[in-house]
This record gives sequence, structure tokens and C-alpha cells, in this order.
Amino acid sequence: MSADTRASNGYPRMTITHTTDRIIDHYRSAFFARAPRLPGAEADWLRQRRRGAFDRFSKLGFPSPDREDWKYTPIDAITEHPYRFADDRPPDDSLPERHRNTIEALYLPDTDGYCLVFIDGRHVPELSRAGIPAAGAVAGSLAENLAAPTGTPAARIPDRYLDRYPPAPVSGFAALNSALFTDGALIYLPAGTRFPEPVQLLFVSTHGEEPAISLPRILIVAEPGSAVDVVESFASLGDAATGNAPHLTNAVTEIAVGANARVSHCKLQTEAEHTALHVATVRVHQAEDSRFFSHSVSAGARIARNDIEAVIDGEGGECTLDGLYLAGGRQHVDYHTRIEHAKPNGASQELYKGILTGRAHGVFNGEVYVHPHAQHTDAKQRNENLLLSKNAQVDTKPQLDIFADDVQCAHGATVGQMDENMLFYLRSRGIAADEAEKLLTYGFAGEIVHRAPVPGLETKLVQLRLSSDTTSDR
Repeated sequence: MSADTRASNGYPRMTITHTTDRIIDHYRSAFFARAPRLPGAEADWLRQRRRGAFDRFSKLGFPSPDREDWKYTPIDAITEHPYRFADDRPPDDSLPERHRNTIEALYLPDTDGYCLVFIDGRHVPELSRAGIPAAGAVAGSLAENLAAPTGTPAARIPDRYLDRYPPAPVSGFAALNSALFTDGALIYLPAGTRFPEPVQLLFVSTHGEEPAISLPRILIVAEPGSAVDVVESFASLGDAATGNAPHLTNAVTEIAVGANARVSHCKLQTEAEHTALHVATVRVHQAEDSRFFSHSVSAGARIARNDIEAVIDGEGGECTLDGLYLAGGRQHVDYHTRIEHAKPNGASQELYKGILTGRAHGVFNGEVYVHPHAQHTDAKQRNENLLLSKNAQVDTKPQLDIFADDVQCAHGATVGQMDENMLFYLRSRGIAADEAEKLLTYGFAGEIVHRAPVPGLETKLVQLRLSSDTTSDR
């Protein structure tokens, strides 16, 4: 391929084409072959929702670059393979014990809370950890709850909430997940309850000789007056060298926050830099006087795409979105956020920071949408980026769509280089150039790191930031 047919990050330039019929046919065949044995196949309501989701996927396909919100994402590199479903691989019964130490090192420190472990989409009870239960609450495998008899409390929760709030705009990736997911996590809190410790969901991918896909599905429901801290962790296991086949994680998380409830949702993505592809959709629905906090960190995967949508559908709701993306080499990381103020007296704050080196490419597109009747909305949005090499690049687009007249809304974005005066000052105090650069980048990231709502996660982020290679190739 000639140089002029490649983007500056080394990926093929995208042409305005739709997903090939071959790829669509692959998933169509998979849907009809797998549908009878998918979790909850006996339930009419779930069969209908899966079929509706697959019909949406058949119509939408995967996004094409003529869509404004996908024009920077190297979609062809994600959709070029007819991926095999990772959970169709023959189970390796020895894998959990062989990798126990590696997986346990991924647990959150300083907590005795639940940790649900999934390998290639399968729940692995022998590696999971039971936490301190809360009365009537659920933290477990979604597939197991879908297998509960129709009409039981465990079955009614997914029926009421699963796929209830489709994203806007509708995504082919999310529709594919809704049609074909096999497992994931269900976290449910009855009114007035709370988990005393954070709940960790740990999704681990293995890399084999052929391209594979996993479709984790997470459902979090906090009834009125309840509270929970959830940490999603995504990591790769084993040899993830360049020569291995890619593994695509296509995850969907749905969160319902009841009146006066509080949910903090944290995510740490550290999948393999050369072979992992990561697409994630998070959609949140908030009732009156609810509080939602998102803390998202992306440091792994060759291509990472994160879509986060929160709808404040109750008066007095508050939403905070924080994020940090770290990319080097030829990594591509993409954050698209949308906060929709649908009712009056809501508040939202959004802060995303990026640190990029090598030939990495970062994208931030944040939209705040204020409905005409959502008066007295207070919305603030900020995106800051630090480029550590001449070939790193970022495209940033903060966006306000305001249709109410009595609001306070502001947004801003910055893209900058390392402060040479500060570097000179630190070096004049005897600090080596590489160490000085690390200190300054850590200071830049610290505002996000120290806002992590879960102490164990803050510890993980400090370790991640200190161990990251921020050496510039100026």
C-alpha cells in the first residue's frame, strides 16, 4: 500500500463504503445458528428483543466514515475480519489454574468486595470472589439470571431493564451485542440498599491463531435511594505479541439510576496494545435527584472506541464524566460522549485528558444537549491534551446544543506540548530528562487519577501512570 493511502497513524485510510455483504452474512448465519442456545432462549421477551436487535444490525451494519461521529475511527481495521466467537472455542479447563496469579494481580487492592471474572466471555466462578452481600441485592452472572424461571425476581430484573434505552444514534456495534451476547454481569440493588465495597467486573481476553470476538453485556440497576461503586476492568492474558490474531471486545453497559440513587461506574482498559480491538457502549438513564459518576481510563488496545451516553431524565439529576486516555506507538483511542439534559435543574461536569506519544491518535467528541424545557441547567465540559512527540495527533470537538434560555453552559479544549521551561527547571535541579518528563506528565494526569471514586482504583492508576513509558520520539 502506498504511503498516500495511509493515514498518519499508519492505518489504511477509510473509504466511504459500507460493511461488506460477506461480513453481514457471517453474523446473520451466526445469529440463526446460535439463537436457540443463547442464554434466556426460552423467554419470549428476550427472543423478541434479540431478534429486534439483529434486525437493527442487519439494517445498520457497522458505521461508515461518512458518519460525522465515526470519521476519525479506523473502522476498516475493526470490521475486516469475520470474527469467530471466543466462547465457541473448546474450554481450556487448565487455564484458570495456570493463570491464577496473573488474574489475581488484576483484582482491586484494599477491598474485600465482589470480583466477577470472565475469560473470553465466560464467567469463571473458581477465579471470582464473593463479597459482602447486601439484603436483596444481586451481583452475578447475567446468563445465570436469564436462566432463572420466568416470573421469578431474578428473571424480572433483566425483563424490565435490558435493552430498555437504546443509544442515540443507534449503533450497529451495540445492536450486534444485544442480539448475540452470551454472558456478562447483573448488578441489582433494591431501594435503600448499598454494597459496602466496590463490585469489580474483570473481563480477560486471550489471543489465539484466528480472530475472535467477545460480547460482554453488563446491566446495573440502582433502585431509589440505593448506592453502588462498580469497576469494569478489561485486560489481555498470555502472549499478546504482534504476530497473534486480533481479539475484538464489543461491550455494552446499561445503567439505570433511580431517584435519589448514586452510582459510580469506573472503567480501566489495559488490553494488548498490538492485537486487541475494543469497542464499548455505555448508556445511562437517570431519575430525579440521582447522582452518576463515570471514571474511564483507556491505556491499552490497538484501537479503542468508547461511547458514553447519559440521559438526565429527572429534575435535579447530576452527572459527572471523567476520563484519561494514554496512547503511544500506533494506538488509536476515541471517546465520544453525550449528556442529554431532559429535565430542569440538572447539572453535569465533564473532564477528559489525553497523553499521546509516538504516532498515536486521540479523538474526543463531547456533546451536551439541553432540551427546551430543561431550564436552570448547569453544564461544564473540558478536554485537555498533552502531545509528547511530533507525530502524535488529536482531534477534539467539544459541542453544546442548547435549546433552553436560562442555563449556564461552558466548554473548552486545549492541545499542547511539554512545557520546555518546566523541563529546563527540573533538569537544572539534577533530574534526568526522562524522569522530568514523567513527573510533568504525571502531574498533568494527576487531576483525573486522584478523582477516582474508588481508593483501590486510584492505587491501580498510580501504578499504571508510573509504569507507563512516556519517552518522546521528538
